[in-house]
Amino acid sequence: MNDFKSRFYKTFANLPLGVRDEIVLVLNSQPMTWNVIKLEVDTESKLSKEALSLMNELKLLKDEHEDKKK
Repeated sequence: MNDFKSRFYKTFANLPLGVRDEIVLVLNSQPMTWNVIKLEVDTESKLSKEALSLMNELKLLKDEHEDKKK
């Protein structure tokens, strides 16, 4: 899970500010923006684990080796 968390922070840091307010996931019938997910990740909530897992499945998290490939 720490890997997902670090990959999330790396992805989040590279997002334009306006994009952070856009809905990226819907979990438990609740829309979640990048900013909301960051708050969940910061507090290490149960919801953050679900969100990070889903974001990884959807390939929304930046691969830590992605920069080295270029």
